[in-house]
Amino acid sequence: MKNNKATGGLVYSTEHGKMCPECRKPLAECVCSRNKAIPVSDGIVHVSRETKGRKGKGVTLIKGLTLDALALAQLGKQLKTACGSGGTVKDGVIEIQGDHCERVIETLKMQGWVVKRAGG
Repeated sequence: MKNNKATGGLVYSTEHGKMCPECRKPLAECVCSRNKAIPVSDGIVHVSRETKGRKGKGVTLIKGLTLDALALAQLGKQLKTACGSGGTVKDGVIEIQGDHCERVIETLKMQGWVVKRAGG
C-alpha cells in the first residue's frame, strides 16, 4: 500500500466537500491558494501570437499582467468576449484562440494598460 501523501491524500469529504491537495484542508479554509504570489512584472503587458505545439493553430498570448488569479480570469473573459473567441488562463498567461493581437492591444490600452506587441 502506498503512502497517503504520495497518492495525494483526501480529495473529497462528505463532511467538508472538496479538499485542497496541497494543504489538505477544505477548500473554504485553504491557505495555499490565498498565499500565491502575484508575478513580478516590468509594468508592460506583452501581446504575441504563437503556433508552437498547437498543430499549426495560432493563439494570442497576453503576458506580464500583475493580477491575482480571479482578476486575471475576469480579464481573460472580457478579452475572449471582445474577440468573439475561446481561450483559457494558464500560469498567469491569457491564451485566446486565433490571431487577435490588434483587438487585444486596443482593448487593453482602453483599460489603461501599457501594452507592447511582442514577436513578429
